[in-house]
Amino acid sequence: MGLFIEILLLMLAGLGLAYTLAAAMLVRAPPPPRAGGGPVGISVLKPLHGAEPALAENLRTLFAQTCAGGLQFVFGTRDADDPALGILADVRREFPDADVALVVDPARHGANNKLSNLLNMAGRVRHPLVVVSDSDVATPPGTLDALAATLADPAVGIVSCLHLGRGDNGGWSRLAAMDISYRFMPSVILGQRAGLAHPVLGPMMALRADTLERIGGFDRFRDVLADDFELGRAVRALGLRVALTGPFVLHGCSEGSLAALVRHELRWSRTIFTIDRPGFAGSLITHVLPNALLAATAMGWSVPAAALVVAALAARYLVKWRIDRAAGFRAAPAWWLPARDLLSFAVFLATFFTRRVDWRGSRFRVTRDGRLIPTRSR
Repeated sequence: MGLFIEILLLMLAGLGLAYTLAAAMLVRAPPPPRAGGGPVGISVLKPLHGAEPALAENLRTLFAQTCAGGLQFVFGTRDADDPALGILADVRREFPDADVALVVDPARHGANNKLSNLLNMAGRVRHPLVVVSDSDVATPPGTLDALAATLADPAVGIVSCLHLGRGDNGGWSRLAAMDISYRFMPSVILGQRAGLAHPVLGPMMALRADTLERIGGFDRFRDVLADDFELGRAVRALGLRVALTGPFVLHGCSEGSLAALVRHELRWSRTIFTIDRPGFAGSLITHVLPNALLAATAMGWSVPAAALVVAALAARYLVKWRIDRAAGFRAAPAWWLPARDLLSFAVFLATFFTRRVDWRGSRFRVTRDGRLIPTRSR
């Protein structure tokens, strides 16, 4: 049994090393899409919830976008006392010519808070292209142009942006950002370029208004946890493709403690688990450093075992260097990476033993088909 476990761990570490090197080689700055078609108007839906640490800067990057066909911004919140509204008002004064609609509506539709907010906002859309942008997303120049250019291909039904993590609230938030930048995003890039996955990434995505209507609107997804994935699946059912584009947008992380980080990442992890259980289990190989450490321990820390750990560390640092270089942005120092990888592995293991997730203070049970059932609020 001991020899079998040793061989199994060696195989996992070896496969993980090959995977990590392949992911590193595929990472590069996304090329701008070819422009196509004439100017098309864009309505950007941005749900708000609370005074997030970098909300003002996120809003400025959005207001600074351009669109030859017309650009409308629709903001929505359930609470008239939401502190995000004051921040929005301050930033809006810097852009007096912006076309802005504000929806404050306490109506609740289903268990998914984001989709409930979007449902309240959807009636204000005036343009043929609809962009959904999370409140914690910073939008580099040219992002909306890239989304519109990709959707100019009639075969593309929905497009989303590659994104990286940005810590907005101290060390724990930077540690959270590392998981997005150096574990999740390389796996997305590898899966998409190898044709193994067709991801839709929720922080910033776009589709045509008529496509949204054909799939049943936001109402169809109001009770699901993985709303971005389900949107993509519904679009593919129409015979349309999903696409990814650049530039990298920055997804802000605001976790101020280890407990908040774990709660948030367990929700993400459980989302992926509900989408594809076998695939999630197979992602064990992506945790190359923990697997190498386990293999080295089983081998008694011989010279080959130590070399395996060094190789795993080098491969992970190569991924980080490639991502940082492609994006021109560093989520956190390199020496944090081993601790981040061990924490990611712990969250991976914990995912198999939880069916409840926390979402902005609300607790939900996740059913086997990925639907949210409210349990209690803190």
